[in-house]
Amino acid sequence: MESFFLILLYLAIGALCKRIKRFGPETPAVLNTFVLYIALPALILQKIPSLQFSADLLIPALVPWLLLLIVVMLILAISRYLKWSKEVTVALLIVLPLGNTSFLGFPMISAFFGDSYLPYALIYDQVGSFVALATYSTMLAAVYSPNHTSTDVGWSARAMLMKIITFPPFIALVIALLMRGLPYPSLLQSLINQLAATLVPLIMIAVGYSFQWGFSGERFSPIAVGLTIKLMLMPFLVWAGCYSLGLSGKAVDVTIFEAAMPPMISAGAIAITAGLAPRMVTALVGFGLMASFVTLPFWYWVLR
Repeated sequence: MESFFLILLYLAIGALCKRIKRFGPETPAVLNTFVLYIALPALILQKIPSLQFSADLLIPALVPWLLLLIVVMLILAISRYLKWSKEVTVALLIVLPLGNTSFLGFPMISAFFGDSYLPYALIYDQVGSFVALATYSTMLAAVYSPNHTSTDVGWSARAMLMKIITFPPFIALVIALLMRGLPYPSLLQSLINQLAATLVPLIMIAVGYSFQWGFSGERFSPIAVGLTIKLMLMPFLVWAGCYSLGLSGKAVDVTIFEAAMPPMISAGAIAITAGLAPRMVTALVGFGLMASFVTLPFWYWVLR
């Protein structure tokens, strides 16, 4: 649990940096850019070559897509029953199915389970969450955003493939898969290890810096329902499904834990940029992050 408390300290450092004038408002963006282009690819290059291919890998690869389908149908049904607006419904469709599986998922899995579980988290994030973000979320935002015209939809569809294959972590994933069984030169291995070690501190400091409260009274029901689905129902569905099928092991633990992550910050940014219920999305992401520091230890207790 020492690693968990270190994460809390990193968050506190980020909040403290916000009060230091030398750290400008662009600080989280700079830190996140370094993580996406340097630290996360280094972690992928470090962990994926040691991954042993087996049928277990299908669990973190397929479950995110099954959850997406289930959550979409659930949100549409609840929205019809509670008479939510189209703006709120689409915002939830963009944000809820996708968890914060990298920026929060990797540090939390490392803290609770250990680094040996990270390769499965990388599969969940890259094959599931990231591809869904680049395709499903982008398309929804393009179709339903009041800030876009119909011509933007075609552009987004054509840009999806390039967005995926030029994304640095995806490039690193391809390289790492090709390098399986081949050792890196010692200097390169040392460089990769040290860059990968910066991922957790930088991510959590950026999160601590950018965290803010946001709430709008008339949006209470979508926020309450959304967080219940994301933090409790989704991991419960995975846990119940795996238990009923007699599945267990590292891949299952990681998949349940990743399903329990709060709403993805990047998906929230897409919804906010598209002008889809920005205040509600901000509250959903912020309160989800805060609540996850209670719900994630609960799910760890369930798994252990």
